Amino acid sequence: MMARSTTDPPVRACSRALTSTIEREIKLCVDSDFRLPHVPGGVSLPRRLLTSTYYDTAAHDLAQARITLRLRSERGKRAWQLKIPLGLDRQEVELADRHDQPPAVFRELLALHLGADQLVPVATLRVWRTGLRVRRHRAPVAEIALDSVTVLTNGGVTQRFRELEIEQHGPDAAALEELEQLLRRAGARDHDGRPKLFRALSLAAPAPDAPPAPDAPVAMHVRWALAQQVRWLLAHDPGTRLGTEAESLHQMRVATRRLRAVLRAARPVLLPDWAASLQGELSWLGQALGPARDLDVQIAHFTETAAGLDAHDRPPLARLVTQLRSQREHVHQAVLTELNSARYVELIRRLQQAAHDPAMVESPLTLHDLASQEFKKLRRAVRQLGASPEDAALHEVRIKTKRARYAAELALWSAGKPASRFIKRARAVQDLLGTFQDALQAEIALRAFLKTATTVHAGFVIGRLVERQRARRETARKSINKSLKNALKQGQKAWD
Repeated sequence: MMARSTTDPPVRACSRALTSTIEREIKLCVDSDFRLPHVPGGVSLPRRLLTSTYYDTAAHDLAQARITLRLRSERGKRAWQLKIPLGLDRQEVELADRHDQPPAVFRELLALHLGADQLVPVATLRVWRTGLRVRRHRAPVAEIALDSVTVLTNGGVTQRFRELEIEQHGPDAAALEELEQLLRRAGARDHDGRPKLFRALSLAAPAPDAPPAPDAPVAMHVRWALAQQVRWLLAHDPGTRLGTEAESLHQMRVATRRLRAVLRAARPVLLPDWAASLQGELSWLGQALGPARDLDVQIAHFTETAAGLDAHDRPPLARLVTQLRSQREHVHQAVLTELNSARYVELIRRLQQAAHDPAMVESPLTLHDLASQEFKKLRRAVRQLGASPEDAALHEVRIKTKRARYAAELALWSAGKPASRFIKRARAVQDLLGTFQDALQAEIALRAFLKTATTVHAGFVIGRLVERQRARRETARKSINKSLKNALKQGQKAWD
């Protein structure tokens, strides 16, 4: 499941032919006699006939990775649709294309999942769809689709089923839960969560491996933790290549950081050279993804800040956001270069091997011991902070907090509630120190932008925003000591 030529052209995420949406939905099962009830604010949608041919490898590698690729036809119009993981949601990417073979841009996005395997048609589904568009206060909040599905194999019908989908439109997530309860009262019931393709192919829904028993050997826990993060990293590789959703790269970077933390925490029970080499390569990947993530954070912050300014104060900040977006596009091309490299492909191969068979050594240490060691490093760093810690010292504490938290997560299944409470407190510390660091970087960006300001008004606006970043840091700083004390208190209960 590997092999990618390093000479392939990089994916151009800005292609105008591609459209992208985030899919947030609830699925429900219904019987053959189910009818849609009256839904307040619901407007009937025209009946549609959708014919979709799904493509995958012969071993269904895409399906097992929660990825679907299909060619959909409706009233003579055809489009390729790719659905890829995005955290707990999925991102749907569409390309209008009448060709019968999967587009090259999609094959490139799926490079790691396909390797040298070919994409072939695996199922054809014909769906008659009826439904409602639901509006609240004149704004759409959801779309309800009642699908009658026919599975076709070699021109014959092999299966029929019906299901309901409630898809969120807009920011009101609570509306989905309200609509779900209404539809359940009308006769809808639990869905097993499988996409239509899984039902058509009689595949079980992909699910993460269950954690080992609390008293299982350390090696089993390390293997399980590595496997979860390798799977998460691979799931977000296509979205990171595409570059249209900041969350994809963020989740990929989180997986990279967690893998390093697991290897660091488990270092006493791993072959030293093997662990150090793998950590070094993960550090390289983290550094490759870091600049893009930093820009994503700043773009999101300044976009939100601009929305809260008076209209006449927004133009300078809009220019800053435009400048940051330009930098982000340039950085994205650098990310693609690394993801297209032989070094990255080799790293993925090694990570998959590590998740299957990590290089362990005999050791009397337990998971509790490993988590305790990382916690003690955090405690020492906190004690060295002093009354007025430097920014660099706070950043170091943030790093050690992450490491202690990830080590606690490795030991969670054996340590129970005390570890869970420490993880919660450590996450709160991370959030505070993250806000502090983001504000520091935002001020640096503003000061750099100030050098290009051409009007007094622009300088005035930027000056106000610099003061806001200092206020953000000061607010975070005031809460850090209390948050750290709470984390250390819970950590002592869990690990001392």
